[in-house]
Amino acid sequence: MATRPTVLGVERSLTGKAWLWRGGNMQIEGEAHGLGDDITTQLLLSRGVERDDLDRHRNPSLREFLPDPSQFNDMDRAAERLAEAVLARETITIYGDYDVDGATSSALLIRLLRMLGHDARHYIPDRLLEGYGPSGEALLKIGEEGSSLIVTVDCGAMAHEALGMAHDAGIDVIVVDHHKCAPDLPRSYALVNPNRLDENDLAAAHGHLAAVGVAFLLAIAVVRTLRERGYFAERAEPDLFSLLDLVALGTVADVAAIRGLNRAFVAQGLKVMGKRANTGMAALIDASRLKAAPKCSDCGFALGPRINAGGRVGEATLGVRLLTTEDPDEARAIAEQLSTLNEERRAIEAAVQEEAEAQLAAQHNRAVVCLAGSGWHPGVIGIVAGRIKEKTGKPSLVIAVDAEAGQGKGSGRSIAGVDLGAAIIGAREAGLLVAGGGHAMAAGLTVEADKLDALSDWLDERLAAAVAKASAEQTMLLDLSVAPGGLTPDLVETLENAGPYGVGWPGPRIAVGPVHVIKADIVGNDHLRVIAAGQDGRSLKAIAFRAASSEMGQSILHGSKGRRLWLAGRAKIDDWGARPAAELHLEDAAWAD
Repeated sequence: MATRPTVLGVERSLTGKAWLWRGGNMQIEGEAHGLGDDITTQLLLSRGVERDDLDRHRNPSLREFLPDPSQFNDMDRAAERLAEAVLARETITIYGDYDVDGATSSALLIRLLRMLGHDARHYIPDRLLEGYGPSGEALLKIGEEGSSLIVTVDCGAMAHEALGMAHDAGIDVIVVDHHKCAPDLPRSYALVNPNRLDENDLAAAHGHLAAVGVAFLLAIAVVRTLRERGYFAERAEPDLFSLLDLVALGTVADVAAIRGLNRAFVAQGLKVMGKRANTGMAALIDASRLKAAPKCSDCGFALGPRINAGGRVGEATLGVRLLTTEDPDEARAIAEQLSTLNEERRAIEAAVQEEAEAQLAAQHNRAVVCLAGSGWHPGVIGIVAGRIKEKTGKPSLVIAVDAEAGQGKGSGRSIAGVDLGAAIIGAREAGLLVAGGGHAMAAGLTVEADKLDALSDWLDERLAAAVAKASAEQTMLLDLSVAPGGLTPDLVETLENAGPYGVGWPGPRIAVGPVHVIKADIVGNDHLRVIAAGQDGRSLKAIAFRAASSEMGQSILHGSKGRRLWLAGRAKIDDWGARPAAELHLEDAAWAD
């Protein structure tokens, strides 16, 4: 039960949540004409901005939020080594993870070195054959092929064995990562990671950065080091701002918290993306069929999944190749290939999700959902874990078991208030996992098949209290309440002024109503479409994605006749018609009488 006054008297909605104001009461009668500045200010304040700091957050810029890279442990050492490699014309290989963060981090450093007049190789491990993170065999092979310096991006923080092998072979490895670290760090030339346990407070405050954000800070440090050495006396300095489109894409797609420096990265990076200067990025935008300059949501739902598809079900190097090519024809071909792979990924994902959901009944009393299946494609288990988490409201692990190898590769997604990454590291230290790590909201693991039950029991016991606490405190935080006539394109534009939004800087949720349902039906893949009208005589369209079969969806479809509802969700622009109209992306509903 909520401990402070509820919004519109909703103590338990159709999804079991109490509705509370995120900030102060913002119930608006009629349309929001002339209230734009007031609404924007309230949105910023309710997201933790101090009143005397409002101006800095209205238009987040790097000038206002960028820290001195030297604040980070090993940053100067890493920059010095990279600068030396540039000056000495050493062979450098960028070793990236196979997801969007890894691809954009790799592309950023490759493009940086290219702007410095130096080419770099790249190595992206195969998800199925090699798994996550650097392997000792791969590092040694890269060294044998002539690379005297390897930079791992979005991986390496926990690769003690692999980095130890490279160290013993005399290969310098710089780790650029953001994942949780153990107290004992692997042997490397330098390890730059704001989540090092020995990091100082100024740097640790940036623990929410994606790896691509850390890579951008390294780029600044490298350029500064070369500047001090006179490298730019007769050549132009690189335009680092031109790399921000990569930072924005990697940050959003990796579900990093969009606050502080990340918010500045994304806000400015979207502007760079809109200029289409990166040949591969422009081809990716075109392949995604976007009608306008990309928004934050496009990075997460259109561009990112295509890059990820290469690593999940195709060729892992496609993303890096796309984001570093200068050839329009090559870019177009790769982007179209990634779109095709993304469609294949969706079909594979749907099959795995159906099989995983069939196991849910047996997990009813579990605090942590742990689903495993033989033959499941490891490339889609993270997506399915996210879907299961949304469906159950519990931390969820989905594990693809290779019966022949006797091992399973798993991916997990958590709920707010439950640190899954720390639990997975604990399970590894307890001897239950072959490998594992992650961060609060997501984790990956490798487990022996005969330890699946023990792992499930251990996680259930470890996280039961945290899950119970988080579940008991489930709320829907609202920013605004309007009548149906107040849901207008102008309101949507006003709400966007406090963006970009994402994890850590949540998009505004509004309540609309009270309304009565004129029509409710199912469209597409379990999507609920609603046409409703209010007491003000105005109607609205709402859509709830993948929710038709949920308790909320069934209540609206079959139990709303003669009853009025409050609807809650995010206001969006529907531009399919002759002129743009506002609609509600429905997330919750509650009876108004």
